Amino acid sequence: MGMTMSQKILAAHAGLDKVVAGQLIRAKLDMVLGNDITSPVAVNEFRKAGFTEVFDKEKVSMVMDHFTPNKDIKAAGQCKLCRDFADEMGVVNFYDTGTVGVEHALLPEKGLVAAGELVIGADSHTCTYGALGAFSTGVGSTDMAAGMATGEAWFKVPSAIKFNLTGKLNEWVSGKDVILHIIGMIGVDGALYKSMEFSGEGLKNLSIDDRLCMANMAIEAGAKNGIFEVDEVTTAYLGERVTREYKIYRADDDAEYDAVYDIDLSQIKSTVAFPHLPENTKTIDEVGDVKIDQVVIGSCTNGRLEDLVVAAKILKGKKVAKGVRCIVIPATQKIWLEAMNMGLFQIFVDAGCAVSTPTCGPCLGGHMGILAAGERAVATTNRNFVGRMGDVNSEVYLASPAIAAASAIAGKIADVSEVL
Repeated sequence: MGMTMSQKILAAHAGLDKVVAGQLIRAKLDMVLGNDITSPVAVNEFRKAGFTEVFDKEKVSMVMDHFTPNKDIKAAGQCKLCRDFADEMGVVNFYDTGTVGVEHALLPEKGLVAAGELVIGADSHTCTYGALGAFSTGVGSTDMAAGMATGEAWFKVPSAIKFNLTGKLNEWVSGKDVILHIIGMIGVDGALYKSMEFSGEGLKNLSIDDRLCMANMAIEAGAKNGIFEVDEVTTAYLGERVTREYKIYRADDDAEYDAVYDIDLSQIKSTVAFPHLPENTKTIDEVGDVKIDQVVIGSCTNGRLEDLVVAAKILKGKKVAKGVRCIVIPATQKIWLEAMNMGLFQIFVDAGCAVSTPTCGPCLGGHMGILAAGERAVATTNRNFVGRMGDVNSEVYLASPAIAAASAIAGKIADVSEVL
């Protein structure tokens, strides 16, 4: 029996000819990532274990993206601890206020992850980089500490589910709708500790931003990782950012999958996940009358330039509904600057939106858009658990940038056709 994409990457990094699902391996890492919440714990564990240097100064990244600019004294202390550690260890890829971006948008943008690489990060959405053909997965802070010190980590090789994509998305439908559709179909534990592998002729019709969004939310189906077959779209993206050599791995024709799903992209409708799980999905025509108080357009899921362009097209010449707060958060400094130079900020501000510096902020109930009891938000983020964005009696509805922008104008969850 052959191997899947994920299994081939793991085998190569473990120095093995072959691995099988369930096998325990120790593999060499290409990147170890932490942020301002998880890195302090890892640093403390690193020091407690007696380590005095990182395995590779260029293969450790720390991104101060959750509570920066520092929202309070505790956040300031966490970032200082990371800053001091990075200075001491000579960590090259340390990003702080002014250079920071939302980590899972920043690393691909900087060319720090590439096809065929093995990446761990002390953040569950590290699976984002599978969009580029890498095996990337979230780990705990202790594993991050060990990875920083040794350049290796233990893995249990996952089995896989294959998603064969065909067709082309309709107007205003995006990768966010595809992944919400899939999670609604298989459930939040439908891919538990499995690799979600995406391929098929429909792949060419998905942008890198679509793929990054979909891989990002693989964890919301319980997956160990999400990974896309590398094609011309991938290599074009990497060619502009990655100068080192990388290797492309493709699944064997006889690779074994626990299940295979055929997804016709042309049949996907705009989709909304209702509280309090990403699997509670409804297509936009099933939503009904749901009034809202806030809209957030941003995050590691949907804060990229393509997302902001879509939102601006809908908001242009319109006004955010009275009583609704619309917060737009470009995911990186580069995206922020590009959006500004394209005139998108003018559109957002004229519509009555607030535009923020890059931050994870409201996604995890950190800052820059916390919900009060009884409030509802439409968000382009990835989680809508109880209390995720503020008070435990608030509600978060997950949607694409198109639906979020339309909802901001309508003052309720709305399709684009309702406001244009």
